[in-house]
Amino acid sequence: MVTKASGASRAATAGDAMAVVDTRGLVAGWSEGARRLTGYSADEVTGRPAADLVDGDPAAVWRALVTHGEAVVDLRHRDGRRHMVAVRICAVRGTEGERRRFVLQAAPDPTEWGLGELAFTQASMSMSVFDTGQRYLRMNDWACKVMGRPEEEFRHRYFPDTVEDVEPHQGFLRHLELVVETGQPVRYESWTRSPSGHRMHAWTSEMWPVRAPSGELIGTALAAFDSSEQFAARQRLALLNEAAGSIGTKLDVVQTARELAELIVPRLADFASVDLLESVLQGEEPEMGPVEDGVRLCRAAHHSGTPGAPEAAIALGAADVYPPFSPPARALLSGEPVLTRTGEHQLDSWFAEHGARSARLREAEAPDLSLMAVPLVARGTTLGVAVLVRILTPEHPDAFDQEDVSLAEELSSRAAVCVDNARRYTRERSTALALQRSLLPKTVAGQAAVEFASRYLPALSQAGVGGDWFDVIPLSGTRVALVVGDVVGHGIHASVTMGRLRTAVWALADVDLPPDELLTHLDDLVEHLAAGDGTGEGEIGATCLYAVYDPVDRSCSIASAGHVPPVVVRPDGSVQVVEVAAGPMLGVGGLPFETTELQLPEGSVLALYTDGLVEARDRDVDTGTAALCAALGGSVGGLERACDTVLKALLPEVPADDVALLLARTRALDAEQVAVWNLTDEPALVAGARRLATDQLNRWGLEEAVFVTELVVSELVTNAIRYGGAPIQLRLIRDRTLICEVSDASSTSPHLRRARSFDEGGRGLLLVAQLTDRWGSRPSGAGKTIWAEQALPPSL
Repeated sequence: MVTKASGASRAATAGDAMAVVDTRGLVAGWSEGARRLTGYSADEVTGRPAADLVDGDPAAVWRALVTHGEAVVDLRHRDGRRHMVAVRICAVRGTEGERRRFVLQAAPDPTEWGLGELAFTQASMSMSVFDTGQRYLRMNDWACKVMGRPEEEFRHRYFPDTVEDVEPHQGFLRHLELVVETGQPVRYESWTRSPSGHRMHAWTSEMWPVRAPSGELIGTALAAFDSSEQFAARQRLALLNEAAGSIGTKLDVVQTARELAELIVPRLADFASVDLLESVLQGEEPEMGPVEDGVRLCRAAHHSGTPGAPEAAIALGAADVYPPFSPPARALLSGEPVLTRTGEHQLDSWFAEHGARSARLREAEAPDLSLMAVPLVARGTTLGVAVLVRILTPEHPDAFDQEDVSLAEELSSRAAVCVDNARRYTRERSTALALQRSLLPKTVAGQAAVEFASRYLPALSQAGVGGDWFDVIPLSGTRVALVVGDVVGHGIHASVTMGRLRTAVWALADVDLPPDELLTHLDDLVEHLAAGDGTGEGEIGATCLYAVYDPVDRSCSIASAGHVPPVVVRPDGSVQVVEVAAGPMLGVGGLPFETTELQLPEGSVLALYTDGLVEARDRDVDTGTAALCAALGGSVGGLERACDTVLKALLPEVPADDVALLLARTRALDAEQVAVWNLTDEPALVAGARRLATDQLNRWGLEEAVFVTELVVSELVTNAIRYGGAPIQLRLIRDRTLICEVSDASSTSPHLRRARSFDEGGRGLLLVAQLTDRWGSRPSGAGKTIWAEQALPPSL
């Protein structure tokens, strides 16, 4: 009797609805589960007839219970509701075997008896129960299958003792402990290999606390299922999302190819290579050429999960010919992905023919592999091919499937567009740079007025090139013009506009116009260009600074069209920003330009530059100009080194704007190299002018130049007397060449004409042009100067 009572007590504590009825039909015992089932407490029902709780015929119910041991009974709840339950009966006998009491236990419908246990055991996911010390209590069949051993070998064993000591299992244990510590359910996701197999799987484990009826936490239950497919789908989406930000970060073909290969490995393949057509790498339109003997491709990038990429049979930058039956060539020619693996004839044949690839495979100990070749197609044009290789092992036995092909196609498509954009940018930038550099001066011969050095840095922007330029233009009389300008904007349009302006400056400089007049003509030209450029923008903005230095009198004339002022470094090391009237930008029209005159001692350094050197987002022009003065302060040594010093001091690593810098150190002619005579307009003085020139040439030791010089002086002075008038000045300059100049009061420029056979005159200038290397005229004060230049004798 005591034993039966103890069993009833244990059952009651488990939450079962149990009651004890004596032989008179009175309730003698009542469990907590019975109270929850009927709503009656033990005090309310103890000693009362059990029949009072039956809704129906109590006698019929009792007969069914005694006869069959179980019956479905309609119980009357305390609140009046009917509650149908299955009831089992068990007789409690005395010492002599007589029935003393009956134990009744409410149970589910007979068809559901043991259903929960069956569901646990037969669940299609791994289910386990642990105690609070993370020791196994129960495992279902699927959990045993995953673990590879029967439940008996795990029961009451500590979880870490049943698995490898690796990070995923450590995380699993930590989450089991968290359930006990917090009493809250948790989820744990891991990527690991089950103890019963070699293949890696993604696992999602739901863990929750198990509590006794008293509320005490007595264990942890879990259900784990293989989420490898969902994990792979998330990985593919994450890879595509990452591709949007990591492929095509720069407009560089090779960089883009490298980004694609590095993104693919190791998440999609163990090795990846990107081979492009040679024309694509050169920025040209893709050209495949004849394919009968194979397709020639250049290795742009490759990446491997193994350091050093031992699988690569082709070096970076090298070219290789792929036979038409090889997977890369088939993908390239068809425009469709090619999926293959070792054991297939064409792949094995390709490896066999290519000794380097076969050797690499042997070195890598990769007897079985899956290979996928995906064409890089952008805007309907095939640019190259990406080859993905996956080494198949017992741990990773899955070859590429159609899901992998779709993912690789999407990645390659994005990369192809970026490669094509980079190719187009490379072509346009190369064209623009070639155009711009062809328009910038290389060397300037025929002038000795200045020693100069220059730098030009195009902005590293998408446009790539801009409209900055500089020039050193030899002028007559040993003078030199220094020019720097800046067309607003970037790109080919700005470069072309710069080229047109530079050509115009050369043409106007050849006319020897003063700086202010030259800028006035240039301003008119910009207005005409803006009106007829056909772009619809209607405006062209540009700035320009034009300076003329004369080494004879050491004077410098400067005019500016909205340009930043030049800086002068005197021989004593002092630095000065030249105060030049800025004037309007070119293209404004209707406003005058002014010329500023200054004297430059021999050895002075004149710095001309564009605003990209001194202006930046975090620095205004005045601050930048002060920094330029500081960089040039002191004695300026070599001009090339000075240019580098200035750029290093003022520019960031990546300039935001184009930069042009021109440094010119002035030279001066000694008084002995120049001879000047003022003449009257009397015809009889022509012979005297010839004699003066002859005597000067003899003093200079230029006897060989006397004959030509006498003819030139005679013709030029005669024309000045006949057509110009006083004051007349004759000047000889001995520098790298011999220059003869005659100035008069007339502003009318002379020109060559063809004299008829019976004309007495008209042949003088033709004779001068034939006897000298160059000749011309320029405005000078109230009149003009006609000059002729001839080479010095070879002995000099």
